[in-house]
Amino acid sequence: MKFSTTPTLEDQPISEYCGVVTGEAILGANIFRDFFAGIRDIVGGRSGAYEKELRKARQIAFAELEEQAKALGADAVVGIDIDYETVGKDGSMLMVSVSGTAVKLRH
Repeated sequence: MKFSTTPTLEDQPISEYCGVVTGEAILGANIFRDFFAGIRDIVGGRSGAYEKELRKARQIAFAELEEQAKALGADAVVGIDIDYETVGKDGSMLMVSVSGTAVKLRH
């Protein structure tokens, strides 16, 4: 499965648009508590533990996106948008969502 943030893939014409596909993952409140408790993990203004959790959430969201695209018989997802949003009471959770258009490529 190919993924692209652009609306097309270079040198690979799209033969069919299958529909919009999405994927979401939510990081619970404990990640924020753990983040602040482990503030010493910050090196150069970055938190390795927090970035690891965000990477994991992105991977989950992309896996859901890919699963939906495969169910539609797609070869690729184009026009991908990745969003991060706080949700829940007092913004205690972080949602990572991805969306794009599932397409079939001309072979």
